[in-house]
Order: sequence, then C-alpha cells, then structure tokens
Amino acid sequence: MNERVSLILDAGVADVRLTRADKMNALDPAMFAGIIEAIDRLRDAPGLRAVVLSGEGRAFCAGLDMMSMASGGASAGLDISARTHEIANDFQQVAWGWRELPVPVIAAVHGIAFGGGFQIMAGADIRLVRPDARLSIMEMKWGLVPDMGGIALWRTLVRDDVLRELTYTAREFSGEEAVRLGFATRTAEDPHAAAMTLAREIAGKHPQAIRAAKRLYNAYSHDAEALLMAESVEQAGVIRTPNQIEAVRANMEKRAPVFGD
Repeated sequence: MNERVSLILDAGVADVRLTRADKMNALDPAMFAGIIEAIDRLRDAPGLRAVVLSGEGRAFCAGLDMMSMASGGASAGLDISARTHEIANDFQQVAWGWRELPVPVIAAVHGIAFGGGFQIMAGADIRLVRPDARLSIMEMKWGLVPDMGGIALWRTLVRDDVLRELTYTAREFSGEEAVRLGFATRTAEDPHAAAMTLAREIAGKHPQAIRAAKRLYNAYSHDAEALLMAESVEQAGVIRTPNQIEAVRANMEKRAPVFGD
C-alpha cells in the first residue's frame, strides 16, 4: 500500500487503516489513491471474509484536505462526470467501493468523520462509533454538495427530512445521535476492538452465504447509478464558482460569507 493506507489480512479479516494521522486522515490525492488501491486489492483477495476500516491517530477522517482543494490538487483537470469505476468516479469510489466489495465491511469510527470522511463511513455495511465521535455532512460549509456517494448510501439509512436538514446546515452531531438517527449501527468505547471482534464472528460464518446475503441487500439499492451521476453533475455546477470560492474564503477568514444571486 502507499503511505496513506495500511492493510493487514489475517485469518480472513482485513484490517485497513487510514494512516495520515498528523492530518487527521484528511483526503488528499495520495489518500484517494491509497483507498482505491486497498479496495482493488481486497476485491479478489483469496480467503477474505470481512473488512474493518478505521483511521489512526485522533480521527477516522477529517474529510477533504482543504489546502489540497484550494491548490486544485485533489481534482485539478479531472472530469467528475467521467465514470472511472463502473458507475462511480474516483471520489465516489472511496466510499461506494466498500459497499461493492463482496464481503461485509465494518467501519470503526472515533474522533471526527466530516464531509468525505462521513461519506466513506457510510460505505461500510456496519458502522461502530464512539459515543463522543463528531460527525457532519460538512460539504455545505464549503459551498459544495455531497458528491462522494453519500446521498446514494444515506438514503437507505435515514429519514429524508433529517438527511435534508443535516445536508443544508452542515450541523455537527455526536456518535450517540448518529445511532439514533440511523447513520451508525451502535456505539462502542473502543470501536476498532469491537469491529475486529464482530469481523472475526462474521469470518466464522458460511462464506458463500455471507456473500450471497450482501448481494441481496445491495440489489435493493434502487437506482444508484443515476444518483451517483447526478451527484457529479450537481457538484460540477457549483464547484469553483464565485459563490463556492466565497464560501471557502469566508470560512478560512472566519467571517460571514457574502453571496451573490
């Protein structure tokens, strides 16, 4: 793996960790590449039974590295409407790819999971969170829309009006509230330890039956292909526009934004 992601496979359980701890595992081009590489390696890994996904250090994933975004590093020259991974683009693949792995994926979430990190968490089949974890659909803070597969994933978990409120406001909420709302499965004081225990339990079940069960649940994801494309189209319409740039500048300068109509 690259320097952003580690992967250890033992007794059928893959322990995948985001390893950019000094930046709270924020998403830069190398992190995107590392996550996609991990998903690609696991897709056909012999003997794989379950995956645990976590972040090292103080956070699961702080979302997009805004310095990388400001310089254009994460998306410079890319056509986000291009489908690079069947129905998804590169940015969506880091979340959607976990859902399409043939085995169950368990996210172990502590610290913060904002924006893109929260969308990556949603790609897991099961999400274990610390009660005091800090979570947010953060994109609107930066004048953006969620476009990493989150809407396609969240809509099967959470009431529509709740999802809209949290998207429109970017309000932060706790791991305990995430469980109540449906974003998370349950809380755990040590999410990684709890996730590894659960993964080993799953690994002891009939492997073909587990994979068949996941295929059945995934088959009822409605029209994910159209929704993933719609995410990209809507994001392309707002990113790098004057109002989106103003949203970023206002947040960086800690002032109220002044938007034009």
